[in-house]
Amino acid sequence: MARHNLDSTELEQAVLLGQAPLFHPNTGQNLSDVADISAVNVHFAAAAGLDVPRYCQLCGRRMVVQVRPDGWSAHCSRHGTVDSSILDR
Repeated sequence: MARHNLDSTELEQAVLLGQAPLFHPNTGQNLSDVADISAVNVHFAAAAGLDVPRYCQLCGRRMVVQVRPDGWSAHCSRHGTVDSSILDR
C-alpha cells in the first residue's frame, strides 16, 4: 500500500504558480487527450470560472470539496489542500 504525505502542499503550489493542469479541474479528464482545454465540454458555471475545482489538477482524483459563504477548500488525498483564500493574495 502506498504512503501518502498528509501535509503535502503540491496542489496549492501548482495553483499558486499557475502551472497548467494535467487533468481538468471540473471533469477530471486527462488533458493530454485534448488538443485545447477550452474544447472540454463543461457546464456554464465551470466554463465561466465560477465553479469550484472538483478534481485534482495533478492526478485527476475526485477531491473532497467544502463550499463556504466566503469561499471554498478542496482536498486531494495525494496532493493536499487548496483554499480559495490563496487566490485573493
